[in-house]
Parts: sequence; C-alpha cells; structure tokens
Amino acid sequence: MPIELFAMERMQSTWENVVDYDMSESGVRPLTLRELVAMGFDLEEFLDQPLGYSQSNGTIELRQRIAALYPGASADQVEVTNGTSEANYLIALSQLRSGDGFAMEAPNYMQMPGVARSLGADVRTFRLRQDTGWEPDWDELERAVTPHTQLLYLSNPNNPTGSVLSDEAMARIVKRCEATGAWLLSDEVYLGAEIDRPRTKTFWGMSDRVIVTSGLSKAYGIPGVRIGWIVAPKGLTEACWTQHDYLTIGPNKMSDRIARVAVMKKNREKCYARTRKILKQNLPIAREWVESFGGRLTWREPEAGAIGLLKYSGGTPSVEIAERIRAKQSTLIVPGSHVGLEGHLRIWLGGTEEFLREGLRRIGKELKQL
Repeated sequence: MPIELFAMERMQSTWENVVDYDMSESGVRPLTLRELVAMGFDLEEFLDQPLGYSQSNGTIELRQRIAALYPGASADQVEVTNGTSEANYLIALSQLRSGDGFAMEAPNYMQMPGVARSLGADVRTFRLRQDTGWEPDWDELERAVTPHTQLLYLSNPNNPTGSVLSDEAMARIVKRCEATGAWLLSDEVYLGAEIDRPRTKTFWGMSDRVIVTSGLSKAYGIPGVRIGWIVAPKGLTEACWTQHDYLTIGPNKMSDRIARVAVMKKNREKCYARTRKILKQNLPIAREWVESFGGRLTWREPEAGAIGLLKYSGGTPSVEIAERIRAKQSTLIVPGSHVGLEGHLRIWLGGTEEFLREGLRRIGKELKQL
C-alpha cells in the first residue's frame, strides 16, 4: 500500500531552512563539534581514520555503552540506527503485517500511524486527556489495545505535550499489553529533558513485551549526528537488523564514534544538565507570553522537552494559522492537526533567549489579529 504524506515532516523540510525563525523544532539548540571535542571526542585522531563502512548494527563498544543505560540489557539486544525515527520504522517493518492491529496514544509524533497503514495494519488511537494531566483515557485504551493488537506505540515523555506518565499509568499500560499479547514500543527520546522534575522512568524492565527506542536528538541536543537505538529482546532486535540491511545498512562511522563519547555517563549528564538549564531559562519567557493573551491562549506547561502545546480560542483550523504566520512573519510553527490535536499549536522553546523572544513576538502579532 502506498505510504501517505508525512505532513509535519514535509512542511518542516520545505520551510525550516527558508524562514527567518524556525519555531517548529522540538529539541534544544544543538551542541557543536567543538563542545563534543571538549567532552572527549578525539577529532585529531579521527582525521586519520579511513572513512569505510562502520558496523551495521553499531560498533560493539557503542552497543555496550547503550546497553549499560538499561539494567539487564546486553549489547546483542541493542540495534544502532540513523535516528530514533529509523528505530521506530524498523520495528514497524519487522513486526507489522497486513491485518495486524496497531495502537498509539494521541497527540503524538505522527510518524508511526502512516507507516502502520502502509503495511496494512488496522490503526487505532487512544487520547491523552488534558483534564487529567495528560493521562490516558482508559476506556479508549482498552478499545484500542485488544488481542488483535500487535504493537502499541507511545512517547514518554510525550511529544508534543511534554507530559510524563505516572507510575500507575505505566503499570496499567504494561498490564494491558501483557493481557493482550501486544508489544509495547516506548519512544523515550525525551527522557533526560525534564525541566523541574525527577528523571523519567524507563519502561525497560517492566515486562518482556517492552521495546524501547531513543537517541541523541532531543535530551542530548545532538540531532545532526543521526544516532538512535532500539533496545529489545534479542530475537526482535535481530529482526530489526534484518530490515536494516535492506534500508540504510548502518550508521556512519563518525557518528558512531561521537555517540560513544556522548552516552558515557559523565557526558550524558552534562548534556542533560545543559538541556535542563536552557529549558528552565526559557520556560518563564514562554509563560509570560502565554499570559499576555488574557486567556485566549492556554496550555499545561511541559514537564519535559523543548516544546509547548498551546490551545487557542476560535475555530480557525490550525494549518491556516500556521500558514499565515509563516507567510506574514517568516516564522514556522507546527499546527495541532499535524500532531493529532486540532485547535492547538506546537511551538519551540529550545532556542536562545533572543531567538525565542523574537519568534514569540512574531507569532503573537498574528494570533492577536485573529
């Protein structure tokens, strides 16, 4: 079946390098290669490395270091990928067949439903409810996750709400997957990007039905190296590796080397602390801006991640608002329809203070005219 257009990614790839202010991003401003050298990446030594193929599923050293982040995991349970998006894609390719059930929470990063439908899966969603602190609608979850379901996808911390599931919610989701035989795919790329709360708990280890994906793009602030990973039972990881052989084969050599440095505990914590610092500085600026609308713009402040999901008053479609802001203010934002929640806008909070203030000013100028 032909794969559908991924509306958000196409919009971003079309305009993000054209507009003056890209407020559609979803991580903090990236680290530089110089900063990574300061963390221990030996650039001078790497200059003499032949640029041949790297290990297709990730070098043993990198997979060992990633496995160490997940208690009980071993290197042969890790598959290194080109970003977290490829990790999720490989899982769908290896696990979904025509007629299978696929469930996912909404709002969310909307990569997976398009992939699932292209493979002939029956896609069902369940909502996160803002009135309960973005906890799942449990009736909807039970209707979405049935014995027919092969795979359930969620992101925790969530993109785009910035919410974190409670321990009770995590346990209840795992229990439902075990009862129905579904795989639980937890995208944890924002774990470590908490603003003013304890570190998010991983789903890893809660059940032998759990798969975790993550990467360097969000909490680490290193999206340009395109390194992600899968942690799963060995048989499932091997199935993903088989798909990888047909797709991109493997990550590039320099990215693998940089990732080995980044995931070391001392450097990982430096990256997380940098992300937290940026977000703690920027959140009050965004809060003041939201309050300036006198209730016409509302949100539940994110607990983690560099994005704000804003609810606006009025019935104008979010795509129309985003297009107006792009055309008149040369500023790109994500319409709520692109993340599965109309009547909302997704706005980046991870830039410099100067960039954030000017981006918000431009967005506000158009919103106040609606």
